[in-house]
Amino acid sequence: MRDRNFLVENNAKPIWHPMAHPAEMRAQPPRIVMKGEGVHVTDIDGKTVIDAVGGLWNVNLGYSCDPIKQAIADQLSALPYYSGFRGTSSGPSIELAYELTEWFKPEGMVRAFFTSGGSDSVETALRLARQYWKIKGQADRTKFLALKKGYHGTHFGGASVNGNANFRRNYEPMLPGVFHIPAPSTYRNPFNETDPGKLAQLCAAAMEEEIAFQGGDTIAAFIMEPVLGAGGVIVPPDSFMKLVREICDRHGILMIADEVVTGFGRTGAWSGSRLWGVKPDMMTMAKAITSGYFPLGATLIGEAVAETFEADATTFGSIGHGYTYSGHPVGCAAGIAALAETRRLKLDENAAARGKDLAQALAALKAKHPLVGDVRGKGLMAALELVADRDSKKPADKKTMAKVADAAYEAGVMLRVSGNNLILSPPLILTSLDVKAIAEGIDAGLSAAG
Repeated sequence: MRDRNFLVENNAKPIWHPMAHPAEMRAQPPRIVMKGEGVHVTDIDGKTVIDAVGGLWNVNLGYSCDPIKQAIADQLSALPYYSGFRGTSSGPSIELAYELTEWFKPEGMVRAFFTSGGSDSVETALRLARQYWKIKGQADRTKFLALKKGYHGTHFGGASVNGNANFRRNYEPMLPGVFHIPAPSTYRNPFNETDPGKLAQLCAAAMEEEIAFQGGDTIAAFIMEPVLGAGGVIVPPDSFMKLVREICDRHGILMIADEVVTGFGRTGAWSGSRLWGVKPDMMTMAKAITSGYFPLGATLIGEAVAETFEADATTFGSIGHGYTYSGHPVGCAAGIAALAETRRLKLDENAAARGKDLAQALAALKAKHPLVGDVRGKGLMAALELVADRDSKKPADKKTMAKVADAAYEAGVMLRVSGNNLILSPPLILTSLDVKAIAEGIDAGLSAAG
């Protein structure tokens, strides 16, 4: 690797960063992370901090998982790559597909289609949903429903079902036939409703109204994150996902659970669907499937959808979709090892326990700092929404958010800023002492900006 001076001099110059303005990155170059160990990362200047971002929701096993590293090395030696297109399979892809369908059997999943990541997995689910209805002889079912504030990746299909203008406006027009309903956020919703049960009913009614307007027989699928991540860690009321499952069933609409963030224990359950007691028709997976050690994703398919495809005797059942790296043997080997460690360490249980610790710590920070308008979370995904004024809920400005994050970093904690939210998604191997350190770092950040 080139020396320090070269890296600092060229930081943000030959590279454009995702989700950032190139000019802003050049003016204020981002931190250069050089090393990770356990739940900590170290920057180019040697400063070590707790990674409360967990990479990007995905490094559930932390940065020192030797079984994954060994699995990658062994597979690179045996077979570094082979295509997963028609005519060939690899051993790791067969094994991981089996493990995934066994893992998510309670959700009704029976097949796996491999991708390179979350955006690919969402795109796959959307395409399969439309194809499913063509097989069924209902080609008019092409539309999609989604939630405002939802996030489903950056491909044109995924960006179209995204419910946040930040990911859409610069690329419009998007995919036609996509319609959004209000997100069930008790802190900000168009009904000014704070009661979770009533809010769930209101959002469900809005979904019913949209279906009636569009025509239920024109809608292919409804997609949602069981807990909305990038939109600000919006935790739906307990009843909401069941309500929309019932609505989908009543109108014959497929339900896609976007589990890219919530899969593999982050909420304190193995999936968000299982957390809320729902069986979707398809699930999208990525991130923690390899704990971030290799780019890999999967779209999981429920029994009814699988049977429709596999019983088809026409060309409509042929899957004309896939990626060069679908079922990559090295990625699948990493996934097998990651899942084994995830289960062995009972990361779902630790996420639930440490999530309670974190919720208590964040509630104390809200009581202490007027800058905190709301605290939300489930398991080890959480957000602090910062406001300039609690009564009006006016969002904190960009300068304030940067000041909080910078001061927290100096105090030893890496945070992620998304709009006026501080997003927390630390590794699931977190300890109680780590939670305390995160809270202390955020406290320092809030104090510096307050």
